[in-house]
Amino acid sequence: MKKPSIIFMGTPDFAATALSALHESGLFEIRLVVSQPDRPKGRGRKLEPTAVKACAEALGYPVVQPESVKSDAFMTQAKELAPDFFVVVAFGQILPQTLLDIPAVCPVNIHGSLLPKYRGSAPIQRAIMNGEAITGVTTMIMDKGMDTGDRLLTVTTPIEATDTSASLHDRLSRLGGALIVETLVGLAEGRITAQPQDNAAATHAAMLSKAEGEIDWSAPAHLVDCRLRGMTPWPGAYTFVNGKRLRIHKVEPCQTPTTQPPGTVVTSDKTLEVATGEGLLRIVTLQGANGKQMPADAFLRGNPILPGTLMGRE
Repeated sequence: MKKPSIIFMGTPDFAATALSALHESGLFEIRLVVSQPDRPKGRGRKLEPTAVKACAEALGYPVVQPESVKSDAFMTQAKELAPDFFVVVAFGQILPQTLLDIPAVCPVNIHGSLLPKYRGSAPIQRAIMNGEAITGVTTMIMDKGMDTGDRLLTVTTPIEATDTSASLHDRLSRLGGALIVETLVGLAEGRITAQPQDNAAATHAAMLSKAEGEIDWSAPAHLVDCRLRGMTPWPGAYTFVNGKRLRIHKVEPCQTPTTQPPGTVVTSDKTLEVATGEGLLRIVTLQGANGKQMPADAFLRGNPILPGTLMGRE
């Protein structure tokens, strides 16, 4: 039986995991890998390959990096390759309908949420930040909207109390790799029926900004914790003490109620606990403006913070 053929489009690690899963299955003919152009990174501004490009080259697949998939050259190449499927994962460019119409079967996308919830560019982070108990991965048939296509398959996973966006990203990427293999096999065998999304139930996961990293002490302690974990590693959470910026890396909600105003330091001997809009929050690890990440007790030995100090902007 002829293997279904694929043009794969993706850019970051999340997509590279899916590409590896398709390769390891041995069930598909990957005719081309498409990724964003290399971008300068680091202090030296040296061009670095995308995660998908590096993965594809290691696996021996041809790679192209068009500035725009709308270009005549890329459109012609895609048509000539005549794939059964596009597989698109965190690619970073909008595909026009003329391109989406090329695959003989359909273009398939992997999205890191349980659609229609958390459509958009930051579904993993927003799910944690909002205190969701469960999330997952959805495969869907692509259309010209933003994550609005008909759903194919889903897989779920709990969001653990210790999950950061980094740990959840890695878990979802592995689940997504297995799910895309299952999805393409099911489509090729005619066993999967696409289901329209309920647009009335849709929510949006907007891109994160650095400004969102500032801690809002008026929120309940458990939501401050959720927001911090959702913004780890980027953009990171921070607050201010006496006008100096502190990065907060890990916290633990306490069961202790408090009547102190939000942001008030309640204890500061070997532990650093801060009043929130609901309950106390213990700061476990933090980092000064010019220092390194360290446990709160070690930080306090060199940087004492008196009880009653108010965290946040004055």
